Amino acid sequence: MSLLYESVRPDGVAELSRFRGEFYACLTRRGDAVFEPADAVLCADGPVRSLVELSPVGEHRRGHGGLYDAMARGRLDADRLRQTLAAVPLPRAADGRLVLAVDITCWLRPDAHTSPQRILCHTCGRGKDQHIPVPGWPYSVITALEPGRSSWTAPLDPLRLAPGDDAATAQQLRELVHRLITAGQRQPGDPEVLIVADAGYDAPHLAFLLKDLPVQVPARVRSDRVLRRTCPPRLPGTRGRPPRHGGEFVFGDPATWGAPKAETVTATRLYGTARARSWDRLHPRLTHRSSWATQDGTLPVIEGTVIRLDVGHLPSSATPTPVWLWRSGTDAAPADTDRLWRAFLRRFDIEHTFRLFKQTLGWTCPKIRTLTPARVRRGFRNLHPKAACPAGAPKPSRPGPGRPPGRKNTHPTPRHDVHVRKTDPTKPPKPKKSSTPRPRRTG
Repeated sequence: MSLLYESVRPDGVAELSRFRGEFYACLTRRGDAVFEPADAVLCADGPVRSLVELSPVGEHRRGHGGLYDAMARGRLDADRLRQTLAAVPLPRAADGRLVLAVDITCWLRPDAHTSPQRILCHTCGRGKDQHIPVPGWPYSVITALEPGRSSWTAPLDPLRLAPGDDAATAQQLRELVHRLITAGQRQPGDPEVLIVADAGYDAPHLAFLLKDLPVQVPARVRSDRVLRRTCPPRLPGTRGRPPRHGGEFVFGDPATWGAPKAETVTATRLYGTARARSWDRLHPRLTHRSSWATQDGTLPVIEGTVIRLDVGHLPSSATPTPVWLWRSGTDAAPADTDRLWRAFLRRFDIEHTFRLFKQTLGWTCPKIRTLTPARVRRGFRNLHPKAACPAGAPKPSRPGPGRPPGRKNTHPTPRHDVHVRKTDPTKPPKPKKSSTPRPRRTG
């Protein structure tokens, strides 16, 4: 939850206090010890690089032992925290609708060979268009975007993706939308929620999975795509199977575009003149591959609106390239076209949120490890004296070292595997032979 300087009011402070109380209630174990490191992370003077640096912070009133105990033994009710985040006041667009952004950020763990559920995460290398797969943990994060010149976002739900979670993002979005509706963030009759995504998501498939919810999915698409138009009406007397797809709309061929349905020209501060054109009722020709590999039967026809955005210049002085967007839904008016490309440009604020999490708040600084067998064996020697040992010490069965040479053991331990002859207690014992040597006879 962000409190900007110009928006700090008594009601904002009261809302922050209420959120802190709800967050404390979500801590089910070691609540006091976990709550203070959270305050120390927010109140530290610089970036958080290790847990040790949080112990001297004034807001952390416990010792460093309590800090490590909180990290090792503390527990948090994640479901209750998600409901608490959905109930806080969220930023909204100019027309009062919620604008959500979804993206994936990775916690790279190339050296954690024993860590479970690692996935190859694609990272950008030093070269141009170079992508290097590195093992790590990918996290799907959903945030609410703020309007205006602020780059703050409101994180609502992070989810670590496991291997094989192809539809995890759609399920995550579905559960979040239900929580927002339950919390009263959207009332019947309000505008539909915008879910903005980048080109890494299959926008038609995501819109198909969320078609029963009051949402729209605008997402960026590659510039080499080919979409299809609506099938024209069938002429009377035509025989044969009717076609399911119309003519092609090739992104790289302007001759196939035709006249746009809507066009807007807007002067912007960062990008100069922004020209947006939209074409209605375009859909991809789906095949049983990738996201649709498990879909049975005939694949659906998912129509949407295609938007091409051209800007005059970029803040980085690089050469601008056109941006293609696809939105689930048809009949986009000029105001809708202008709203959609503005919402997509706001999606880049989530990158600042990831940078804040990792570089300032120290999200990926902890070195989480899983013990290997060799480390367990080395550490068990330190734990052995403190642990109970139910086995008794063995009894000695042979003479130990250190007895003077020539001296017999007068109390030997009987051996169970050798038969010992018993003596009759009524008979007198035999006289022992004297050890004094007899005198020699002479003569």
